[in-house]
Amino acid sequence: MTSEQGADKQASAPERDRGARKRIDRSIAHLAIPALGALVAEPLFLIVDSSLVGHLGATPLAGLAVAAAILQTAVGLMVFLAYSTTPLVARRRGAGDERGAVQAGIDGLWLALGIGVVVGAAIWAASGPLVAMFHVEPDTARQALAYLTVSCLGIPAMLVVFAASGLLRGLLDTKTPLAVATIGFAVNALLNWWFIYGLGFGIAGSAWGTVLAQWGMVAVYLVVIARHARRAGAGFLPHREGLGHAGRSGGWLFIRTIGLRAALLATVFAATSHGTAATAGYQVVFTIFSTAAFALDALAIAAQALVGEALGARDAWRARAVVRRTTFWGVACGAGIGLLLAAASPVVGRVFTSDPAILAILPPAVLVLGLSLPLGGFVFVLDGVLMGAGDARYLAWTSLLNLAAYLPVLWLLTRLVPGGTAGLVALTAGFTVVFMGVRALTLGLRARSDRWVRLGT
Repeated sequence: MTSEQGADKQASAPERDRGARKRIDRSIAHLAIPALGALVAEPLFLIVDSSLVGHLGATPLAGLAVAAAILQTAVGLMVFLAYSTTPLVARRRGAGDERGAVQAGIDGLWLALGIGVVVGAAIWAASGPLVAMFHVEPDTARQALAYLTVSCLGIPAMLVVFAASGLLRGLLDTKTPLAVATIGFAVNALLNWWFIYGLGFGIAGSAWGTVLAQWGMVAVYLVVIARHARRAGAGFLPHREGLGHAGRSGGWLFIRTIGLRAALLATVFAATSHGTAATAGYQVVFTIFSTAAFALDALAIAAQALVGEALGARDAWRARAVVRRTTFWGVACGAGIGLLLAAASPVVGRVFTSDPAILAILPPAVLVLGLSLPLGGFVFVLDGVLMGAGDARYLAWTSLLNLAAYLPVLWLLTRLVPGGTAGLVALTAGFTVVFMGVRALTLGLRARSDRWVRLGT
């Protein structure tokens, strides 16, 4: 090789790096954009229920709020069924084992169905005591029970949808979950309207419409997955080893989710000590935070699938390149959304309330939330990276560690900071800066090491 050839080769290296970055960015966009649509479609189910039931009166709407709180808590803890399925499928796909990838997903479906039946039956049996814990009026309790007992029939479907979407994401397909979620949302809206107002079922009609829509989504997913199974030569029955693997990974992610849920509930509880205005204000702040998290979670889903595929293919360089690019886009998107939110902080509260006391204390808290979103983008993406790497045990233990570090700070903020604007700002900063900062530290240290880079299946 001549010196000129060597110089040309060195000069082309940055171009090759730029080409690799562009390919990875295209892969991220190909997965993240449809995933964002599916993530946005999911909460629309509850919005439709709330809007239709709301026209029945205050008592049915209050009953829906109680039932929805119980259902969201139970189902939210089971989201690990998607998070554990995606990396298992993606790793095997990356290793060239298409049959094993689809089989891992089918094992996850059976696990989700089994857990769903148990959870649904348990909530149905305990529905009375669960509703009684909220100490609501008897009429409201009856409305809540009418919705909750019917909705228990849809819990297995909800969990199977989690696992099915995780399977397809592991196969790098986020367009099908988007299509299924969109169609499911439209069918849910039509059925709810017909059952509530056409047939006069009241709040129970809303539950029946949602249950039927959820099982319809399951049917569509099963048709799609059956095609993948036939093409790959996978079986339709579960394998004991696959169930065990999915259960172990899911168990650690379940613990991780408990830690996150506990932090959320503790912050809400702390808000109640600052009075009604601060509690309502924090609900608005958390709603905005959750909405912004949809966009950032879409990048986390892309990171899960792409990291799992790269590690399965024994390509550590690509796995780390995916981490760099998804982290960059997570921080950049967080900064973009945060700047928009900060600019809108004086007026965005009017979307949620017209109460003067709440509107007076919201702007500084919303500003703090906006400024913290780049940190949130960093956290969400690295969470997805380590899920994709199958580092579930680390995520579980550090979730409990993060909670242990956050709770004393939250207690101090509750004790030392007065109510009103200062109290709401303190609670917002406590969650979005302190808690997310501790998560960023534990996730960032792990991502910088090599311990998560485990190659092969």
